[in-house]
Amino acid sequence: MEKATRSDISYAVHQCARFVSDPKVEHGEAVRWLGRYLKATKDKGTIMRPIPGKDLEVFVDASFCGDWDPKEAALDRDTARSRHGYIIKYAGCPLLWKSQLQTEIAMSTTESEYTGLSYALRDAIPVMELLKEMKSFGYPIVTSQARVHCRVFEDNSGALEMAKVHKYRPRTKHMNVKLHHFRDYVERQEITIHPIGTLEQPADFLTKALNEELLLIHRMNVLGW
Repeated sequence: MEKATRSDISYAVHQCARFVSDPKVEHGEAVRWLGRYLKATKDKGTIMRPIPGKDLEVFVDASFCGDWDPKEAALDRDTARSRHGYIIKYAGCPLLWKSQLQTEIAMSTTESEYTGLSYALRDAIPVMELLKEMKSFGYPIVTSQARVHCRVFEDNSGALEMAKVHKYRPRTKHMNVKLHHFRDYVERQEITIHPIGTLEQPADFLTKALNEELLLIHRMNVLGW
């Protein structure tokens, strides 16, 4: 369900899944809370409303060490890991989404955001290439652009700078090989990076628990209800 139609529960499902091997009372309460939420919204899903002329869009967000707990840090190093989330849309409709703990420990907010950007584009670039191939065979791809154009929306200025300006800095040299795979697409302007306000970032609900007001805003943006 979470992978198919319910991106609104991605963060909660992944957080609960982290503790299946040694669950505590509070983890059982979290699962029951999730079950009550699903029961109350069992007739809901993802409403597809295609918008003609909208091309591929990628929304990326990250939470730098959002689960870090000084009381648990000595026993569970995973609390120091950051989480990123991304949503890939085409014609205004969500194609895929992901909420994921990063495998490496990020050293800064910028690094966690840039890591999320890199992982998101690993999924987006194959979609771009597929759409290009479909266009070459004459399929009526809904886009106002002559070529498939992927816009990536980031809310971290440091990550934006690293993605746009291809300098190899001493502090980020460890990221050069693994995370800079998409730079050719940026240079050819097939991928453009755009800023977005944190409160307008729909991928925000994939990285952390939000208050009801923000959840409703992002749920409407992504799921349509």
